[in-house]
This record gives sequence, structure tokens and C-alpha cells, in this order.
Amino acid sequence: MTHHLPARRGAAARRATTLASGLAATALLVAGCSAGDDAAAEDTIVVSTFPFGVEEFQEAVIDPFTAKTGIKVEVETGSNADRLSQLQVAGDDSGIDVMLISDYYAALGQETDLFQEVDAAKVPSLDEVADFALEDAYAGPAYSYQLNGTIYSTEALSAKEAAQWDLYGDDEFAGRLALPDISVTAGQLMVSGVGETYGGGPYDIDTALETLGGWAPGILQFYSSSTEVTNLLTQGEIVAADSLSGFATDLVASGEPYAWTPPATGRYMATNRAMIPAGAPNVDGAHQFIDYLLSAEAQTKSAELVGDLPVNPAATVPDSIAAVVGDIAADPVAAGYSTLDPAELVPTRGEWVDRFAREVTAG
Repeated sequence: MTHHLPARRGAAARRATTLASGLAATALLVAGCSAGDDAAAEDTIVVSTFPFGVEEFQEAVIDPFTAKTGIKVEVETGSNADRLSQLQVAGDDSGIDVMLISDYYAALGQETDLFQEVDAAKVPSLDEVADFALEDAYAGPAYSYQLNGTIYSTEALSAKEAAQWDLYGDDEFAGRLALPDISVTAGQLMVSGVGETYGGGPYDIDTALETLGGWAPGILQFYSSSTEVTNLLTQGEIVAADSLSGFATDLVASGEPYAWTPPATGRYMATNRAMIPAGAPNVDGAHQFIDYLLSAEAQTKSAELVGDLPVNPAATVPDSIAAVVGDIAADPVAAGYSTLDPAELVPTRGEWVDRFAREVTAG
């Protein structure tokens, strides 16, 4: 059966959004080499991706892709906001063939037509991936995902205690807890989890902010990076924090007394998307890369070396990830996880960020 990525949702909910100004400094890596003359344009693609785990991604995906197809890959890196800003400024002259980017920024780029639809007929691997990777809200498929939950000290808490949202309002642990700022991926997932648990659903911002504001006096820090969370935990300043599952991988692997658990209710996940810019110079090469990226072979290697949760159920989940999330990686939807609708988030993003600062963190 052939999957078709439906046309993305229109810009009815379009809202003027200010992207981060300035362009990120990008690191350029060239994968693969060949003797003889310079490769023709159709034998090279440029992939824009995240600034972390680049060497591992090269080994897991890029080098095997080049070996299979003969297509060399140039890699440009930067933050979501900076890379999207660069694409917006450059327009059809960006030179980017594939952009690997988080779901919110993918949706934001679609609002100004920065991405084109991935042609399902050119990506046979779409037949293999989980349904949530093919959401019709996006012009390109998900290639990995991130689960929200709680990372905690097993010396201070049981898994059952850590799974309860009420933990963050518990006076017993006041001053020894951390939560994400809404500006980071875990932050929006947290807001939606609280909105569902205590209010009318994942977009019940009023209830979510009221609840989080009530917890705020007992929160030591509203963090903006994974490093902050791990440092707070390992230094003994906190006993728990709402976080993405990937934050716990190294800590759990170290054998130290830390674990991660999904919340009992309000389980949400974010996806990373493989998008083709509207002005991509090598569209055929881009489709070949995405097809390989979604294959069980690439997904297995990426999970092993990069730590990406695979969207291809045929991929093997390494012990390092299974030790953190258990059976959830086999089917996050069956485990109660859902993705959020970008049509609900993009138009409200600026307002919600401002309100979070005023109603939650200002005090």
C-alpha cells in the first residue's frame, strides 16, 4: 500500500511571527569523497540539521547513504530558529535540499510557504513508518520523536510518585523541582499535559497557566537546556524535573540512581520532521535521502548512535533507549502518547509565551 502525505493545512490561522534575527554560524561537513572531477550538482545534496550529534549522524546515516547512492552530502547545522530564519531570508536561493527540523518550526515555515510537499511516490519507506509520522499537518514526514515525562532521583521518589503531575505542587519537595520554560520543546508538551490533566484539554491554556503559576513558588528553576536539568540532578539540587526522555539516556546508562517515567496522564510527544525547502536545487536527491532516513537500516543505526527514537517499527531499539522508555518505543501511540496540532499552536505561540512569562515565571 502506498501512503500519500495529504496536502498540509492552509494558512487560515496564519499569524505574523517574529523569527530569531541574525543567522547562526554554520558548520560545514562534507561526507564521502570520490576520485576524478567534481561531482555534478545532481550527485550532491545539502542537509540542514541540528548542531548536536553531527558526527554520530554522519556515521549512522550520511556515510551509508552516500555508499548506497553515490550522492555526497554537505551538512549545515544550527538551531531551529536560526536555520528557519536563514531559509526565510534566502528564499529559493538557500541551497538547502533537506531540512531536519522540529515540528513546531516545520509548521511555522509552512505558514510562509518555505517548504514543498514530499512526494510519497518517491519515498517508498513511507509504507513502513508509523502512522503518526505521516500527519497531514506537515509537508514532510517525521523521522524521530521525543517523549515528555519526568526525570527523577530513584533515591528520593518512586516511579509512581514521579508520574503524578501533583508532584510539582507537593510542599514536601518544594525548592527541589524543575520545570521547562515554554520556549523549549518540553515546555509546550508540559503545558498541554497540565491542560489535559486539570482542564479541558491540551490547549486549555488558562487552566494550565493557573496550575503552573500555583506550583511556581516551589519550582527551583524553569530551565531552557538539557544541561541545566542534568546538572541540577547530579549536583543534588533537585529530585525531579519534567523533561524529554532523551535527557535521561546518559544518566541511566551511567548506572547512577536516576530514571525517567511517562506521566500518568497528559502524555504528549514532539516530532522531528524531514522537510524539503521550496527552492531545493536537488529535489530528487532530497527524496532519496528521506527515503533512506526512514528505512529500518538507517533508523536502527540512528537510534543506536544518535539516540533518536525510531518511527519505523522494523528498526531495532537499542538497550540504552529501552532502559529509559521501556516498551513505549515500540508504539508510543499505544502507550497513550499523542502529538499536538500545529494549527492550534502556531497562531497562539507568541501570546502563550508572553503569558507564561507573566503568569508563571515572573513571580
